Amino acid sequence: MVPVQTRMAQKPLLSLPEFQNVSTGTLVVKEPLNFWGGARVKPKDTKNSEPVYEPATGRVLCDMIPCGEEEVDAAIKSAHSAYLKWSKLSGMERARIMLEAARIIRERRDEIARAEVANNGKSITEAQVDIDVSWQTIEYYAGIAPTLSGQHIQLPGGSFAYTRREPLGVCVGIGAWNYPFQIACWKSAPAMACGNAIVFKPSPMTPVTAVILAEIYKEAGVPDGLFNVVQGGAETGGLLCHHPMVAKVSFTGSVPTGKKDCELENAIKGALMANFLTQGEVCCNGTRVFVQREIMPQFLEAVGAKVLCGGEQFVPSDPKLKDGYFVSPCVLDNCRDDMTCVKEEIFGPVMDIARAHRVAENLQAGTCYINNYNVGPVEVPFGGYKMSGFGRENGQVTIEYYSQLKTVVVEMGDVEDYF
Repeated sequence: MVPVQTRMAQKPLLSLPEFQNVSTGTLVVKEPLNFWGGARVKPKDTKNSEPVYEPATGRVLCDMIPCGEEEVDAAIKSAHSAYLKWSKLSGMERARIMLEAARIIRERRDEIARAEVANNGKSITEAQVDIDVSWQTIEYYAGIAPTLSGQHIQLPGGSFAYTRREPLGVCVGIGAWNYPFQIACWKSAPAMACGNAIVFKPSPMTPVTAVILAEIYKEAGVPDGLFNVVQGGAETGGLLCHHPMVAKVSFTGSVPTGKKDCELENAIKGALMANFLTQGEVCCNGTRVFVQREIMPQFLEAVGAKVLCGGEQFVPSDPKLKDGYFVSPCVLDNCRDDMTCVKEEIFGPVMDIARAHRVAENLQAGTCYINNYNVGPVEVPFGGYKMSGFGRENGQVTIEYYSQLKTVVVEMGDVEDYF
């Protein structure tokens, strides 16, 4: 049985009064934040509701109400219905709709960025960059959609074979809280370009802006149900991952990376960006900076001198931020490889300084940077080695993860009888 939810005549979130000119401490979201079948869906049961806090102020931003089994099933069935329509469109038809979605995001960049600041807590400057990366991602994969094709293989006797690149079906995306809107675009754009439908579960700590993306896709013209949002934590994620109609699950893992020694001034700039961008809450955060011994004193002087300092709770002077979640950037020196701060990803604004590593070729890391950090053009694959991730986001290679190859062999002559 598919549950019956209450559907209301709806305005998109960005059109509501509370989303106009959002600033720190002003946004309160009362609207339902599940989305499938082309509309926001009121939760079936609110007993497991959890408050979501605005990081800058500590005040309640909204309530996160997790989806149960029936709601997850409804979202996935909605996605499957849309997939049957979307997958029959040509790549050029899909591209036109995706380009329209990219245009809308580009034009509403500042509105979406302000909502992302309340949703996530990062600075407005970084949020604007995230939104720019988001529309660029959709635009990039819209350009790839019409190029998806197979191969013709000539066989003896006039026979031949050909391959078809086909979509998978319903894909699940599970997002992280550090780049909520951007990750939703990273996962949805290549999937949609290949002809798939998406059910996306944002982090329970940042539930808002994925719904804005869903409404933009609808406005751009995707079939109702092509991009759906279900809210929840680990239990909801498990329901999504084990649903029999789900063809693929994509979620984001952490990526430890290294730094190669380089021109000093650029190395210092890159190290600061590597550690303190987005409060250090970056999957490819460069927590460990390996510095050549001969230039260590100069490097330490430039990045914060000897204390190396910080790590304590910070209370801003603005009274409305007094209950927010702030910590001062921390720099650690004399770290050994057996220390917890070296072995484990801290996921905060911390930088420890140790010996130099010279050659990126020898690093067991999926992404390395030289003289810069956290540069992530959509054309370039992003991902990690070993336990830091399987597969890649972005670049042409991602198409292989959201499609499958079918081989068709055509015999043009008589079939030889071996029996």
